[in-house]
Order: sequence, then C-alpha cells, then structure tokens
Amino acid sequence: MISTILAIVFLGATLVQLLFWLLLFSRLACYPLDGPNLSKTPDEELPPISVIICGCNEADNFEKYLDRFLSQDYPSFEVIVVNDNSSDNSEKILLEFKKNNSILHAVTIKEPHPPGKKFALQVGIAAAKYDLLLLSDADCYPSTPLWMRSMQSVIEKDVFIGLGYSPYESRRGLLNHFIRFEAIYTAIQYFSFSIVGLPYMGVGRNLIYTKSIYQQHNGFSAHLDIASGDDDLFVSAAATGRNTAVMLAAKSFVFSIPKSTWGGYYHQKTRHLTTSSRYKPVHKIGLGALAASHFLHYSAGLAWGIAGDQWCLVLAFYLARATVVAMVSRPILSRLKSLSLWPWILFLDVLYLFYYIVFAPVLIIGNPRTWKH
Repeated sequence: MISTILAIVFLGATLVQLLFWLLLFSRLACYPLDGPNLSKTPDEELPPISVIICGCNEADNFEKYLDRFLSQDYPSFEVIVVNDNSSDNSEKILLEFKKNNSILHAVTIKEPHPPGKKFALQVGIAAAKYDLLLLSDADCYPSTPLWMRSMQSVIEKDVFIGLGYSPYESRRGLLNHFIRFEAIYTAIQYFSFSIVGLPYMGVGRNLIYTKSIYQQHNGFSAHLDIASGDDDLFVSAAATGRNTAVMLAAKSFVFSIPKSTWGGYYHQKTRHLTTSSRYKPVHKIGLGALAASHFLHYSAGLAWGIAGDQWCLVLAFYLARATVVAMVSRPILSRLKSLSLWPWILFLDVLYLFYYIVFAPVLIIGNPRTWKH
C-alpha cells in the first residue's frame, strides 16, 4: 500500500515537472531577445526616463558603480539616488558626483520610517520628473551603456511594465554557482509565466514601469505592512498579460554582487520569501505545484525505490526528467549568458532541495523587518 502511494506521488510529480519544462519553460528558450522598438526609434522620439536607485550605507558601491548609470547612452534622463539614513560617507560621495553630473539628483532621508525599502522608493518616485521609471539598486551596475535603451524599448502602446534580468557576477566556488543558479531558476519562472500572460513578479534591480500605472494602483499601499515586496508584489498587483513584457537582450542586464558567505545569502533571501503569500491564487497554485513537484520528484522517488525496490523505474524517470531539464535549460542559459553553469545544472537542481528545506520555516514564521543587511 505504501509502495503504491509512493509510486503515484512520484509519477505524478514527475509528470508535473515534465509539463512545466516542456510546455512552459521551453517558451523562454525561443522568446525574442530584443524588444520591438530597439534601434528603431529615433533619439528625438525616445521618452525621458527617471532612473531611481535606493541605498543605505552604500558609499563604496556608489564610488564603484554610480558612474555606469550616469554614463548611459540615452538622450534624456535623470538619475535619482535616495540615500536612506546612511551613517557612512554616502552623502559626501554623492555631492562629489553631483559636481560633474547635472543629471544626478540626490535625496537624503534622515528621519526614521517604516522598515524596508518601500519608503525610500516612494520618495524617489515622488521626486522623479518623468513618467517612465527605471529602477535599480546601489550594489548593481548595468552591463552596457545601452541598458536604458534596451529596457525602454519594451514600453510601447499598451505595455507599461518591463521585466528585466539581473544576474549575479560569476565567481569561483559552490556558493556562487548556487546563487547564480537560484537567480536563473527564479528568472525562468517569472519570465515564463509572463510570456504566457500570467506575470507575477519582477526584480527591483532591473525593472521599468510608468509612474502612471504606479499611481493607478496606489503604489505600495496594499502591502505597506511588510518590509519587502516593492518589486514582486507591485508587479503581481499591477501586471497583466497585455501590459507587461520581458527583456532578454544581454545589453539590458544589470549585474549584482553576490554574497560571499552562506550566512549572508541566507539573510538576503529571507527578506523576500514571505511575499509569495500575497500573490494571486493562480500564481500561488502554479508556483506551489512547481515547488512541490520538484521536491517530491526526488524525495518520493527515493522513498519508492527503497520501499518498493523499484530502482530501475525510479532511475528511468529520473533520467527522463534530467534529459528534458538539460535540453530545455541549455538554450535558456545561453540566452542569459550563463552557459558555464550548464555542466552543473543537474547537480544544482538536486541541491535546490535543501533550499526548500532551509527556507520553509521562513515562509511560516515570516521575514526580517529590514531591507539592508
């Protein structure tokens, strides 16, 4: 009886996994890389953009990366940096940048406010002169001077939200491999869901939308009670299949600096995970089915192999899914300029089971009340 139940669970989970990879994620493998308007719109017709960057105690990162935002190849834009209660010399550094960059506008917050990044981002949006808002973080940098052009190119007609990609820098070690894999796997999910008309999140490190749609949905008012969610919960509330597009061109990427310790990575991830409880039911069902089937594919298969001595069947279905994952992930990794991870993909796919186990308590207990660690 137990063996039969394990067999049903294992085979059902494997089928769900195959459906996700073959019918949903495979669409990302052939999605157009460039936006519809890239290189087609004359400079004089490009709308002005307000870039908004929030940071707390980011003096070193301002020195390293701010110039990459200020030197974008775009005809008309401003860069708003919200310096949120920093105790380092961020303000001094921003004043130095301001001397040679009239497009830089630094806004300093010195009074206490509710925890999280949302208040700082609201201040930045309120200070923005233009309707088109392009968001990033202080510990990130655009991959090329064409970042703004690429991200803007998806905003056209009825499209008011553009989802960009923000990979982590490639470094040596297992932790870096896993951080990059987790970011890619997350991107595969939110890009794929968006492509089929079910957008549910974006990443605030590389996200563009209009101030009009922000105001139309009352900003972050629906989730001000939690520290995180300025990106995914806003997209979940405001995005539809018609008003949202994705941008996959490498020139649009915004690189992020990965954590160098497992503890630092853990604290970073706990800031974001509990927002999923606020997603729409259709997204929670889809993402829940994906995670549960992933975990049960391995765990139920192992249990069935032990309880029912069905190792040949278990290994056959393991191999079938592994083949599909390897085949579908290769062109996706190529598009996301992370093909070096492909030889590791199946090992990291198994390692991801520990991600579920480690972070399951966070989903139950809640996340920290800060946005900067």
